[in-house]
Amino acid sequence: MKLPDEIQFINSAFQTQKTTDVRMDGKVSIITGATSGVGYQAARRLAEGGASLVLVCRNSEKANALRKEFIQKYASDVEIVLADFSKLSDVRKAADFILKKFQRIDVLVNNAGLHRTTRILTEEGHETVFCVNHLASYLFTRLLLDRMIKNAPARIIQVNSEGHRFGGLDLDDLTWSRRHYIGLQGYGASKVAQLLTVWEFADILAGTGVTINAMHPGTVKTNIGMDNGPLYRWFHRLFVRPLLRKPDISGEAIYYLAAAPEMQNVSGKFFNQTVEETPMPHALDREFGKSVWQVSEELTGLPKLELAGSLIKMTDPVSFLLT
Repeated sequence: MKLPDEIQFINSAFQTQKTTDVRMDGKVSIITGATSGVGYQAARRLAEGGASLVLVCRNSEKANALRKEFIQKYASDVEIVLADFSKLSDVRKAADFILKKFQRIDVLVNNAGLHRTTRILTEEGHETVFCVNHLASYLFTRLLLDRMIKNAPARIIQVNSEGHRFGGLDLDDLTWSRRHYIGLQGYGASKVAQLLTVWEFADILAGTGVTINAMHPGTVKTNIGMDNGPLYRWFHRLFVRPLLRKPDISGEAIYYLAAAPEMQNVSGKFFNQTVEETPMPHALDREFGKSVWQVSEELTGLPKLELAGSLIKMTDPVSFLLT
């Protein structure tokens, strides 16, 4: 029996997930938030498949340990880029470094994510979860987009979440200054915003050879949320974590979306690992999505994006990167 779209994720978790053995030798693959959990598993699987890795991380010690591990195990090419995605200035610097260092980008996995139980504003005045989960990945993608189009085909994978079902997105109160902050809704708001911009990206990229898809990485063990208070950590370790699956399934799913030949022309979709799903109606409202896109441009200081032939046109992109 087919379940309604709103709860089809219950079935998706039990379906056989797709895999691929296609190699990624030499493909430049950027992964954000790569030092643990889903990001680590994605990086490990891409390294195993021969990809050249660009790991965007906050912690230099963990990142360098990861680099050493992948070189020893897989003889990988690994570049470390240090950036804190709660700072949009760091996002710009990371993109600038990558654009100077790499002439092509084959895969971009926007995985860096955060869940908090309390409202905290960033140095730049954004609600932290919304900044890390949405604004940073939106800005990072926009800044790298032209390079990906010039060297298409290329694929963008937004690590999203079934947490988009919690809703919470209010464009008139993105900092939660007028509402009581609820962690699940704050997280949901960021994931709804990301999904709504995925559909816009997909339309803009149609015909360029660059695809973009969003995916829920599975109900797996990660460190997300573990920088919250002791009560949250205690509850998570005793009651939530034992029910979660190993995160290597997420790495296999991301590798499939990044490498499988049958995914080459698939764009603008949402997957529960590798099973296509229909998101909640509030994450499919295209008119609202256009407003989210506009607000995201404004909050990241981006000029309006236009396609000029097969390339992205932005006003004075070089000076913007260095702002």
